[in-house]
Amino acid sequence: MSKILSQNRGSIDFDQTSLALSALSIAFHPIFWNTVARQEYHNKILTKLFNGNSRLACYALAITIFLLGIFRDALFERALRAQPSHPLLQSAASNYIAYALIAGGNILVLSSMWALGVTGTYLGDYFGILMDHVVESFPFNITGAPMYYGSTMSFLGTAILYGKPAGILLTTEVLVVYLIALSYEE
Repeated sequence: MSKILSQNRGSIDFDQTSLALSALSIAFHPIFWNTVARQEYHNKILTKLFNGNSRLACYALAITIFLLGIFRDALFERALRAQPSHPLLQSAASNYIAYALIAGGNILVLSSMWALGVTGTYLGDYFGILMDHVVESFPFNITGAPMYYGSTMSFLGTAILYGKPAGILLTTEVLVVYLIALSYEE
């Protein structure tokens, strides 16, 4: 084990501020939406801000979550650019794996958004906006959390595509925070 660690020393530059900022934004994202959603459920704070219009409040939260996600992804990409690459992640096979992960991840995310709609995707149930029935079709017949696993796959694919071990570390954080978020949502 120590031989592997010594051979890969320097694969991740922990001194890069961009790595820390990306890690913080990854952790912040689900903490933010779960905190806001729980406050909405218990206190109707956003609905009150939108004069009792829960649908408009939900759409405002959806836009906020979406924009924060773009910001998180930009910080992730910036962190990857500042990190050293690893030769094992810079082969044609790695690229094929990366593209397959990105494609599969996006299929899971986009198809689940299509199946749930805006309010189903962005916590409408916390606003009292419920779906008529439980969605059991694709991708929910594959996994109960296609957005989380699809997003994780996309992060991993991007990390491999860039050839960055730091991206794999950050992807591990993505998976962990999503699993923690799932434990609160279920």
